[in-house]
Amino acid sequence: MSLVIFDLDNTLIGGDSDYLWSQFLTEEGIIGPEHQRENQRFYDEYVAGALDINEFLAFQLAPLATHDMQTLLSWRERFLSEKIAPIMLPSAEKLIKKHHNNGETLLIITATNRFVTAPIAERLGIPHLIATEPEISNGQYTGKVAGTPSFREGKVERLNLWLKETGRNLDGSWFYSDSHNDLPLLGLVTHPVAVDPDKVLQQHAKDNYWPVISLR
Repeated sequence: MSLVIFDLDNTLIGGDSDYLWSQFLTEEGIIGPEHQRENQRFYDEYVAGALDINEFLAFQLAPLATHDMQTLLSWRERFLSEKIAPIMLPSAEKLIKKHHNNGETLLIITATNRFVTAPIAERLGIPHLIATEPEISNGQYTGKVAGTPSFREGKVERLNLWLKETGRNLDGSWFYSDSHNDLPLLGLVTHPVAVDPDKVLQQHAKDNYWPVISLR
């Protein structure tokens, strides 16, 4: 069975779940408006390809460490309903179904942390998820990262580990992504596909004759 890999944010969903999580917490008064200003700065750096992933994760995971798990899970349910449900893409669900019906193995790989993305992957019906892992100690998030963040070259590292653990390979593989930050992984698969790409990825796809599609 071929492996079909999807980026999540701005690929399978019509927005960035990491950004929206911070927006949700700000709107609820859980964190202050200065957090959202920083969130915007980090997002702009991500778009520009200049994001310091470790600095961003220290910022983004801090709220998880200051609240108990039950409270966080309650907030997450509302977040999924209010912020994620409206940006689910019917065309993305059709694409997922097509690959599923082909008997292929489906995997999401995302830089966004597992706390935010695991229930989204479940709703999309994708059984395998590689995400940045927030560290947990005694049932509480610590605000730190466990292992390598799955961002840029980190996605390649994490995927290679997953392939080794599962005995799979990239023969006949697909990867769908919107972002030039995913070029290290797009260059490794058999079928790279640019999805509603940013300008850098769009040009790269054109230069390399990669398919460009829209799920919007």
